[in-house]
Amino acid sequence: MSSTEHDDELLSAVRIDIPERFYLLPGAALIVGTTIGLYRGSRTASLRFLAENAHRTPKTVRGWYLYNKTKNYRVLLGGLKGAGADATKLGLTAAGWVVLEEGCSRLGLDDGREVAAGLGTGTLFGAVYGLPWKGIRRTAGLGVVIGGTLRALRWSKGYLSEHAAMRARELELAAADGRAQAAARDVQDAAADTARGAGAGPKTT
Repeated sequence: MSSTEHDDELLSAVRIDIPERFYLLPGAALIVGTTIGLYRGSRTASLRFLAENAHRTPKTVRGWYLYNKTKNYRVLLGGLKGAGADATKLGLTAAGWVVLEEGCSRLGLDDGREVAAGLGTGTLFGAVYGLPWKGIRRTAGLGVVIGGTLRALRWSKGYLSEHAAMRARELELAAADGRAQAAARDVQDAAADTARGAGAGPKTT
C-alpha cells in the first residue's frame, strides 16, 4: 500500500461532525455585533470630538487639515473599539444560547431546549449590558418568545420532513407494485405466446 493511499484512508477515517448551531449562531452574532459596534462607536466618537473642539475651531487651512485628520483617527479608533465591544458581548450571548441549548439536550429536555435557552440568554443579555431589573425581565420575555418560535419552526420542519419521507415511501411502494404487476403481465403474455405457438405447430398424419 502506497503512502498516498494510506493518507487517503486516514483522511476518510477521521471525521468530526460539528452541529451547525455551534458556529452559525455565534458567527452571525459576531458579524451583527461588529456592524452595530462600528456604526455606534464611530458616531459617538465623532459627536464627542465635535463637542470637545466646538470652542476652538481652526482658523487656517493647515488647521482644518489637522482638525479633520485628527477627527478621522478618533472616529476610526472609536468605531473599532465599539465593534470589538459589541461583537464580544453579542458573541458571548450567542455562545451562552448554544451552551444552554446543548445542555438541555444532554439532560433529556430536548422538547423545550429553545425556550430554556431563550430564557437564559435573555437574562444573560440583560446582565451583560447592565440593564435594570425591568429591562432584564423584558429581554428574558423576548428570549422566551424567540425560543418558542424556534421550537415551533423545528417542529414544523420535523413534521414536513416526516410527511415527505412517508410520501416518498408510498411512491416507492407504488412503483414497486407497478413493476411487479408489469413483470407478471409479461410472464403471462410469454406463457400465452408459448401456448399458442405449441398449438399452431405441424400436425403429423
